[in-house]
Amino acid sequence: MKLFIAYIVIVNIVGFVLMGVDKKRAIRGAWRIPEASLFGVALLGGALGCTLGMRHFRHKTKHWYFKYGMPLIFIAECVLLFWLYSLLQ
Repeated sequence: MKLFIAYIVIVNIVGFVLMGVDKKRAIRGAWRIPEASLFGVALLGGALGCTLGMRHFRHKTKHWYFKYGMPLIFIAECVLLFWLYSLLQ
């Protein structure tokens, strides 16, 4: 259980940081992090970090698939976690 919690914390920190890095690169006109990679991190459990990073850095908020997709992935992850937790009880 501790390993799982550590994984979730780390993947969410990675998602938050990736949003900040991509925003900084966008400002500088540098090479960007692919959107598929950002969604990949979210699908691996980092949707909360990506969503918080998106809001904090004001990055990708004009794209509907980020604005609505990241929170939906987070909700789906929460539902999945509650479902798995209920199965283990």
